[in-house]
Amino acid sequence: MANPNKAKGTAWESDVRNYMNDALGLVDEYGKFLDIFSALNVKRPAQEGAADVGDVHAVPFILECKNVKSPAVPTFLRQAEVEARNAGFPYGVAVVKVPRLNVRRGKVHFTVATWTRVRLALGLSSRQAWDRYGFAASLRGLDSGKWYLTTDVEAFTRLVADMREGLRH
Repeated sequence: MANPNKAKGTAWESDVRNYMNDALGLVDEYGKFLDIFSALNVKRPAQEGAADVGDVHAVPFILECKNVKSPAVPTFLRQAEVEARNAGFPYGVAVVKVPRLNVRRGKVHFTVATWTRVRLALGLSSRQAWDRYGFAASLRGLDSGKWYLTTDVEAFTRLVADMREGLRH
């Protein structure tokens, strides 16, 4: 890969995918899928055409993964939501690498609207979702379109598992 920034981004996407597959118990000790046909496997889709479908698919979420020095979270979240719609997924989130920290400490950002829809789908109050998944709020300025909620990749993976458990019932 000639572009070093592209290589860093691809490595981050792969790290997130690999961590989530392992933490969700979808791979064996060698990192091979237990069921290669499962729709629940976390995957990096091939990009096709003009309508981007996100960097990582973790049903029911599209993850827009970013490894950048200066995160523009509201912009990343708008991109994630467009890509979720393009892919036919209900939720889009931005996953941002934290320099020098393990992948599980990466930051997962939700718009307020997505966070609300997710916690309602889980049947949780705001306080329960806040406590269970370790969310923190970023409420900058009066424009609520720039507000977002953040957890880490480890807690987000637990949230994905809980969402999937709810989908099975």
